[in-house]
Amino acid sequence: MMQQAIPYSSGKAWPSLSRAPEAWELKKIIGGAGEIRVAVEENPVVVVGRSGCFMVHVVRRLLLGQGVNPVVCEVGEDADEAAIMASLPPEAHGERRTAAATVTLPAVFVGGRLVGGLDRLMAVHISGELVPILKRAGALWL
Repeated sequence: MMQQAIPYSSGKAWPSLSRAPEAWELKKIIGGAGEIRVAVEENPVVVVGRSGCFMVHVVRRLLLGQGVNPVVCEVGEDADEAAIMASLPPEAHGERRTAAATVTLPAVFVGGRLVGGLDRLMAVHISGELVPILKRAGALWL
């Protein structure tokens, strides 16, 4: 069945779109290292990125597609990535502790542990390891 486009100048109102489900609503924290540390400790999935960064949107959409609603922590353009990572507890870095200083934003934390940036998240997703990691963190109940 083919859909008919609505001409811009038709004068008709746009069809109403239903509201997005509550599970898709954005949980956003804008703050410093202290707020990010608390968010990582208290939430199963946290994305830390710069305010307005398109890669944060890509990470969020990937996680939403898996059925997870991540908490997004946005930092300002002048935020020091190394200082943010250093403020997190040592267990958040896990086996990636040596690479923590080189992690760029957005950074994804699952179950209080650093997964990595967008590239690492995509690699884990493509390899099929993402869903088990999310289940172990309590972010999925499948």
